[in-house]
Amino acid sequence: MAARSAGGIAALAGLSLAVTALFAAQAFLVALILTALIRGDGEAALRGLLAVAGVAAVRAAAVWWREVLAARVGGAAKSRLRDDLVARVTRLGPAWTGRARTGQVIATVVDGVEGVEAYISRYLPQLAVAAVAPPAIVAAVAAAHPPSAAVLAVAVAAALVLPRLWDARLLRSGRRRWGRFERLAADYLEMTQAIPLLRIAGAGGRTASDLRERSRALTAETMAQLRFSLAESGVSTFAAHAGIAGAVLAALAAASAGDLPADRALLVLLLSRECFRPVAELGGAWHAGYLGLAAVDGLEELRAARPALVPGADPVPAEPGPEIEFRGVRFGYPAVSGGPPRPALDGLSFRARGGATTAIVGPSGSGKSTIARLLERQHDPDGGDVRIGGRPLAALTPAALAASVQLVAQDPFLFSGTVRANIAIARPDALDEQVRAAARAADADAFVTRLPGGYDTVLDEHGANLSGGQRQRIAIARALLADPAVLVLDEATSALDAGTERRVLRGIRAHAAGATRIVIAHRASVVAEADAVVRIDAGTAVGPCEREPVA
Repeated sequence: MAARSAGGIAALAGLSLAVTALFAAQAFLVALILTALIRGDGEAALRGLLAVAGVAAVRAAAVWWREVLAARVGGAAKSRLRDDLVARVTRLGPAWTGRARTGQVIATVVDGVEGVEAYISRYLPQLAVAAVAPPAIVAAVAAAHPPSAAVLAVAVAAALVLPRLWDARLLRSGRRRWGRFERLAADYLEMTQAIPLLRIAGAGGRTASDLRERSRALTAETMAQLRFSLAESGVSTFAAHAGIAGAVLAALAAASAGDLPADRALLVLLLSRECFRPVAELGGAWHAGYLGLAAVDGLEELRAARPALVPGADPVPAEPGPEIEFRGVRFGYPAVSGGPPRPALDGLSFRARGGATTAIVGPSGSGKSTIARLLERQHDPDGGDVRIGGRPLAALTPAALAASVQLVAQDPFLFSGTVRANIAIARPDALDEQVRAAARAADADAFVTRLPGGYDTVLDEHGANLSGGQRQRIAIARALLADPAVLVLDEATSALDAGTERRVLRGIRAHAAGATRIVIAHRASVVAEADAVVRIDAGTAVGPCEREPVA
């Protein structure tokens, strides 16, 4: 990740070296000023003060430039990484996201990436400064007084090396803590989403108590890490103070013996402090980027994840109204305990005529929703073949598949945004009349226009300010506006009364006359609106794909 920001990191390191050099130059000038004052040379002291003011102004400009550049480099690195992670999650598809815990993914993409910003923009540039500046300052001190430089060299080495031993242990414990934090974040999210259920079940207090205890344990672990980190800071600070004190004492002893001029003694005194400034800043930068380092496992897990399904290579979407064919399809869901797969479809074969409405009916657990998931390619069959317009479904690229098949689920997802934005998510450039036409076909236009802002009404998260039937009709309008070749309704009218359901199904038939329509349902009213019916039981077709009149 850092390699993609190499230019910015190098520029930041250069600016930080310039700032350090300006601090060293200021120390040199102050030594000259003090020497001039001791000698009574006021004019030289004044010139020195003016030079110090100039150096301070240049340093302030360099610091300002560095901070601006750090914000840009860190922000760009963070945006690139976050975009990469979101794109990867999208490419991984529903088969992967269905197994992943949402809270853990959010913690990695949000909190983990935030920590990476400081690592890229603060720690790595300062690491380069700490590798260059202290040795250079020690060399400058050696030119003035070698014994003082020897003391500084030992102290700098201790201040740089010893804390890194702490850092290695702190990083190991931090990565373990990050894993616990991710799991706790996921549990908190689930509890928040399940508050109504927990209240009905009377389990809210018990669940909250469990999370509270785990949160306290995580806090205690965090405080233990902070105490350990403070010990590391103490070692670094002690090495810095001991080095400065030792160098100054060596210089004073030499000056008292007449072996070192006063101006050189003052220079050793002032440069000794500057020798440890980059070291102290390195420690602060390491702790700033510590969160990103601790989150590296979660970040790498996302970056290294591979789609459960291999994407196809055919970029051409299906033609309008293609025939859908299942040929001896077998499929089983992975067992929760790691045992054999749970069979859902067992040699299922049927055809859905192109441009017609085919109803898929059968008892609960017979495999109806599995058919919808296979058509959306959330999974691939364990055996057999699913074809769309004569082509294997698995041959289509994700983009071609998305343009070919639209699925409306029983509990559709709505975003926190306007009604118009939710309907037009697949076609953001759609005209208002096109949006309204899709809504009319889904029998949604009437209730949408009665909302306070009409189509500009902002929905709550998951469309919580709408009824279940209204959410379903918004989702159907969204699928109709996408104009797919295949429209799959998986119990998508279950929250509607019989009259509204009939209007919606007839509106779908009229609006999407050229599409192949697959309707999965239990109700006889749905069957009555279908051109053909496929009865499913125990994962296989038990009735022909033909029209069955309903009494």
